[in-house]
Amino acid sequence: MSTIFITGASSGIGRATAERFLEGKWRVVAAGRREERLRALAEKHPGMVLPLTLDVRDKDAVNAAFASLPAPFDAIDALVNNAGLALGVEPAQVCNPDDWNVMVDTNIKGVLHCTRAVLPLMTARNAGHIINLGSIAGSYAYVGGNVYGATKAFVEQFSRNLRCDLHGTNVRVTNIEPGLLETEFTLVRLKGNAEKAAELYEGAEPLHPEDIAECIWWAVNRPPHVNICRIEVMPVCQRNGATEVWRGAPKKPA
Repeated sequence: MSTIFITGASSGIGRATAERFLEGKWRVVAAGRREERLRALAEKHPGMVLPLTLDVRDKDAVNAAFASLPAPFDAIDALVNNAGLALGVEPAQVCNPDDWNVMVDTNIKGVLHCTRAVLPLMTARNAGHIINLGSIAGSYAYVGGNVYGATKAFVEQFSRNLRCDLHGTNVRVTNIEPGLLETEFTLVRLKGNAEKAAELYEGAEPLHPEDIAECIWWAVNRPPHVNICRIEVMPVCQRNGATEVWRGAPKKPA
């Protein structure tokens, strides 16, 4: 029986991925900050889920968590670096710099901490799979995306470079890049403004967490010689837009 370690497993994509792999008879290490939700998942699937309260921003806590996993959950076949967030939609010149720091610490450093902790285990076994949750925001810029988009661009390039470092091993790396997706993510980004969050999805059919969980399941369960490098997925209602030209630019002084 295989084991998957999922960060941010208490809600959204992380929770849906845990459920999808449990359906496929995998053991799940469900890591996150909301202990009560993780315990509820474990109670729903007795013996198959190890709930792990963890803040991926804390390097020492991450290292300790991976080092102390009990058997059989210590033999990790796949890591899903799902924990991440966006904060704010303001342009760079007026945003809160503290929000930038939280995004960098979670979306970049959290991925680094967990990946570095698990890679020696995977390379020693010459098997494993790192699945990173990027975003189309890492490829397509938009107003207010500033640091969030930059963190996801980092995840995309880090995934590519990991494959270079792991060349010659059987450890695989996949970057999943979702588009418009309806989860608690938007509510967090808008700092609890439920009305504004609902407006984003009004009249549209966004992606759902289960859609991304199915992508992860598919990528992980390809034959061992197949590496799915990246998956960019959008709802039908979304497209990547053309660049804009501002027509009101002031004329240069004579």
